[in-house]
Amino acid sequence: MKKIFLFLSLSLLCVTAAAQQSEPDSTDVFFKHLELKEIVVTGLAGDAKMKEMSTPISVIRPADLSSRAGGNIIHIIATQPGVSEISTGGGISKPVIRGMGYNRVVVVSDGFRQEGQQWGDEHGIEVDGAGVHSVEILKGPASLMYGSDALAGIIIFRPDPVRAPGEIGGMVGAEYQTNNGLAAYTLAVDGNTSGWIWGGRFSDKYARAYRNSLNGPVSNSGFRQRSASALVGKNASWGYSRLRFTYFHLTPGMIEGEGENFGYRLELPFQQVRHYKLGWDNTIHLGPGNLKVLLGWQQNRRQEYEESASEPGLDFKLNTVNYDVRWQGTLGSGWKTAFGLAGMFQKSDNLGDEYLIPAYGLFDAGVFATASKALGAWTLSGGVRFDMRWLHSEALEGRFEDFSRRFPGFSASIGAVRPLGEHFTFRANVARGFRAPNLAELGSNGEHEGTFRFEVGNKDLRPEYSLQGDLGLDFSSKYVSVQAALFASRIDNYIFAARNGEVADEDLPVYVFKSGLAHLRGGEIGIDVHPVHQLHLSSAFSCVFARERGGDYLPLIPAPRLFSEVKWEITHGGRIFNNAYVALNLDWNLRQDRFYAKDNTETATPAYLLLGASAGTDVVIAGKTRFSLYLVGSNLTDVAYAPHLSRLKYIGIYNMGRNISFKMVVPF
Repeated sequence: MKKIFLFLSLSLLCVTAAAQQSEPDSTDVFFKHLELKEIVVTGLAGDAKMKEMSTPISVIRPADLSSRAGGNIIHIIATQPGVSEISTGGGISKPVIRGMGYNRVVVVSDGFRQEGQQWGDEHGIEVDGAGVHSVEILKGPASLMYGSDALAGIIIFRPDPVRAPGEIGGMVGAEYQTNNGLAAYTLAVDGNTSGWIWGGRFSDKYARAYRNSLNGPVSNSGFRQRSASALVGKNASWGYSRLRFTYFHLTPGMIEGEGENFGYRLELPFQQVRHYKLGWDNTIHLGPGNLKVLLGWQQNRRQEYEESASEPGLDFKLNTVNYDVRWQGTLGSGWKTAFGLAGMFQKSDNLGDEYLIPAYGLFDAGVFATASKALGAWTLSGGVRFDMRWLHSEALEGRFEDFSRRFPGFSASIGAVRPLGEHFTFRANVARGFRAPNLAELGSNGEHEGTFRFEVGNKDLRPEYSLQGDLGLDFSSKYVSVQAALFASRIDNYIFAARNGEVADEDLPVYVFKSGLAHLRGGEIGIDVHPVHQLHLSSAFSCVFARERGGDYLPLIPAPRLFSEVKWEITHGGRIFNNAYVALNLDWNLRQDRFYAKDNTETATPAYLLLGASAGTDVVIAGKTRFSLYLVGSNLTDVAYAPHLSRLKYIGIYNMGRNISFKMVVPF
């Protein structure tokens, strides 16, 4: 922590010194900073300006998403400070915020929390990246907004905005990556006709085995992904009503460190993951605010094929019904308020002939109230929430017990934001979060094929409760901006899986779920400097330190990381080439030697440095943008590396080597 404070202090001293120098003539950069501050994001009491939020938020805009490349949307956003991924090859990634993942991160897509069995190591996020317009990442306990599971934060994927009345349009996009031969295309069309809004999208993506300099091609690491979505709705003077359906189908190979399957055709073992979602989003103008009613249904079907390509071994079917009814608006003398009821119902069934977790039923209900208000120079925000989760596990003779648990949870938050002079903004927040244990932690008992281990649950686990403090200091001027944040969190009953030294069938190590008192500390700092209005020099550093009471480090904590980029914006408003740029980036992951070493659960991970580059431009013909081109290179020096959160490093499999991505987007 002393090194973090020293780094922040030196950075702020440099910024203060820079602020005293002469400023460039152009005010373009200043206006860009103002635009960033005016971005509307998801707040406790409804939508709020980013500058009014008391907790750290990252916003990834469409241009930033286009300038990155990856096999899935989580890999693309994992360069953000404080965000990392648990990866399994090129097709599967799980988000991690400040060292916490799995059911501690809530992913929101199309307005609804995504429920796709987040407990599994090899279970990714069933979201089509081509349909994501922008991303919001809220760091810190967000149980007030989504109840259990938002202990680390929220990732919100925003769809394309609704078109203006009378507009009809669409786009065609294509991408190719050299390392694994990834080929992808997407087609979308939407419109707004007399207040009736409609739209649809279809995407397809497939890849063969990826390569690196040590393993060569990694057998069975290819995947196929296909998705579709449709939207219909009505905008009127009373509000709006929108119905959206999405379908996602992923077929990833399961990497075992052996075999010679290097082509597009998958061989055993592999998965079939299908996710269906139907959401009804309504906003009705009522009094000085809006009544929001969200109802959703999801089905996640996950099948693992190990011995036969026609008969799955593991076969999970999870049905979820989401509901959220809230009123949000302004009351009294400027109090922005929200209150309501939200939760979900789940039913999970085992349809295969192999078993890892029991079939179960779950019901969630939470009531909440939040408020925010500007009082002089201060903007205050906070709220309270009470949740109750009922869980029933079904018995299976010789494998699972019949048991029921009830998990009450109380959450609260209070925060404040205040500008300090013309350039600085101070932020502070204290929050209590809540997470109920999931069924895998409570009742698993079997071989987890994708993780090379035998897992044993503990039905006596208690809910996790966190108490976290956040401090932030922002600086903004015409040619430099800095965002710095520190956090410290205490989590009671922190749950994780650890080896117990025993070996099960087929020489699989036995992992048991345990809990204890955990302390997490860390922070992020991002610096963006513009010596001239076309040149951007940015750098972001993040780190997390996590230990159990008694001295052991916690597992699955990412290494400290520094991501730096130099970007030259060549043209704005050009007659042929518009918004053209070139960029060079360095991704430096430090050595992770703070790992959970007990019973050889984890090992240290050496440092590595990755070089990347990108370029892009809009092509203008007859005064209109006809298409956009992007060229993205990653790991250009072909480094053989395995991140600390890679599950494949323990079988000697490294991440993807040098890769060049070509993208083209054609609007119409």
